[in-house]
Amino acid sequence: MENIKERTTNVITPNQFLEHWQGHRRLTRKVIEAFPEDQLFNYSVGGMRPFADMVMELLGIAEPGLREIVMGETTQLKEHFDHGNSKAKLLEAWDSATEQLNKLWAQMEEMDFQKQIVSFGQFPGTVQSSLFYFLENEIHHRAQGYVYLRSLGIEPPMFYDRN
Repeated sequence: MENIKERTTNVITPNQFLEHWQGHRRLTRKVIEAFPEDQLFNYSVGGMRPFADMVMELLGIAEPGLREIVMGETTQLKEHFDHGNSKAKLLEAWDSATEQLNKLWAQMEEMDFQKQIVSFGQFPGTVQSSLFYFLENEIHHRAQGYVYLRSLGIEPPMFYDRN
């Protein structure tokens, strides 16, 4: 029987991964949009952070993390920026990061996804494991946003609607 570790076939291409990730980002954007502005910045359940704080974490990880991978320069993890409690500013930052992800991804053609890295100078892994973390962390926090929206009596976007 062939050793599965010796095979080098891909389950997903790098561009398919990017499209999958961007689909999740489109859905997370819809969740941000669904929040009433004041609740986005102030509402919490069970001692969790307001959803805007979670979004700032996502903004502090995805684009800066990918930039770090592409450029090979360590960056600090920054999870806060001045948004003035404005949903429009938060969405503007989200859209800007989404555009930057596409530009950075275009530079990853020859990337070794198994290369060992240390994200933000403190999280060891591979390029691939870091990218999966960026995506999984977003899904995790978006799910918390779903709980918040439902507790506010707001129907969240369908979890499979990534268009």
